[in-house]
This record gives sequence, C-alpha cells and structure tokens, in this order.
Amino acid sequence: MFYRVAAAVAALAFSVPALAQEAPKPITVSGSAAIVSDYRFRGVSQSDRALAVQAGLTVSHESGLYVGTWASNLSGWGTFGGSNTELDIYGGYKMPIGGVTVDVGLTWYMYPGGADKTDFAEPYVKLSGTVGPVSLLAGVAYAPKQESLGRWYLSGASYATGVPDAPGAKSDNLYVWTDASAAIPNTPVMLKAHVGYSDGNAGLGPNGTSVAPTGKYADWMLGADVAVGPVVLGVAYVDTDISNKEALYLQPNFSQTKNGSSIAGAAVVVSGTVAF
Repeated sequence: MFYRVAAAVAALAFSVPALAQEAPKPITVSGSAAIVSDYRFRGVSQSDRALAVQAGLTVSHESGLYVGTWASNLSGWGTFGGSNTELDIYGGYKMPIGGVTVDVGLTWYMYPGGADKTDFAEPYVKLSGTVGPVSLLAGVAYAPKQESLGRWYLSGASYATGVPDAPGAKSDNLYVWTDASAAIPNTPVMLKAHVGYSDGNAGLGPNGTSVAPTGKYADWMLGADVAVGPVVLGVAYVDTDISNKEALYLQPNFSQTKNGSSIAGAAVVVSGTVAF
C-alpha cells in the first residue's frame, strides 16, 4: 500500500506552496499517474519484478468525506486473469483532532475480468501529524474473514493440482504500518521511510496468492523523492524478512517467472510521478 501512495503524496507535498495561494473549494479533485520499475504491495512484487503503470484519482469534500480509485497492471504473483489489472475503490472520512488527522475508510480491491473470488474489502484507520520537520503516519488495516483471503491450498504443489485442500476456507488479514517523511531544507528532496507488519493466511488462496504469504512477516522501505518541474522522481530500497526457506512451500508461485528469484527479496525501486 505505502509504495503506491508515497509517490503521489510526495508529489502533492511539493506543490503545496502553489495550492496554498488558492481559495478553498467545497470539492477538490486530485490525482496522479506514475511509472514504477516494480509494483511492490507490502514488500511483495505484484508485477513480476517488472515495470508497472499506475494512476489514481480522489474526490474530496470540505466536510472531510472522500472517494477515489487507483489502478495498476499486474503480472506473475499478482496475476488474477482477465485484464491482469488491480483496481481499487476507496472511500472514507478524514478529520483533524487536536493536531492529529484521523482518517477512517475502506478499500475494495478488485481484479476486473479476473477469476472468481478475487475481490476483497479492507477497512482502515490512519493517524497522521507532524513532529518538527517530520511528517508521521500510523495505520491499521483489517480485512475480515473472506474466501478470497482463505487458505485453500497448503502449498504451491497443491495449487498445481487444481484441487483445493480446503475449498471455501475463509481467512482474515491484519496489516499495521508507520510512515515517515521529511524535506531537506532548501532542496527539492524529500526523504521517506516505511515499516509494516502483516498477519494473515499462511498459505495460498483460491487464486494461488495470499496477502500475507508466509502468515506473518515484516516489510520496510527507505527512499527519497526529488521534484524536477512537474515530475517527482523517486528511488527506494524495499525489502521483507521473508526468507527463501520460509517461502519454499509456496513455490513455484512465489518466484519471478523469468529466473525464479524471490518476489519478496530486496530491490531498488525507481519511479516517476506526475500529480495534479
């Protein structure tokens, strides 16, 4: 989640001085388009460690209500058939409380034209604020029990047979994370960091994937963004604590299709984002 949001947030942050001069409007529309060298969702590649094109749009009301959508192409582990696309629909309410912004909402993860039992819903709560020059965010996302998150297959070998070990199984998923960012004074550079923890299905769901592949794992990111005109260029080091040994039972699903390398291993992800 963080990686796709961070670039858009950074791009908007760099444009704040210009926006601050405009009178507030009851309804605002914001969005972004990006190209990333690898689409990482909670540390795990959803694009087979290859290029992804992404875009999002959010409509916000002065009351704090907002709705939006975001999309990316998928490949490899993230392939659900159909158009091989992830389309997220989200909505929520954001309010300031005592110097902290509280954001409560829900994301619906969709895979248009894909296999059955792919979509799932995930409510979230986020708290954000600033400490000196540092912007901080802490979040909790909890997806209640759903078939799309269930442990239908105990291993990649089971999935290869096409016969589920536990058809109809349902599982839930918990993700907690924190983000931090800070601008380097008198420069167009924004430093950023992220740490997350997943707890969910230690197996493979009905489509041979899982939001938390090994059940419990941590992911992290360190990076920087720099504004070059209307474009924000980003670079980030992304990794997880999922070892090849821990993910062995998920094979061959949990590997890059071209060379068999881990899709949860360390990687440097570069990106270019334009926001409006």
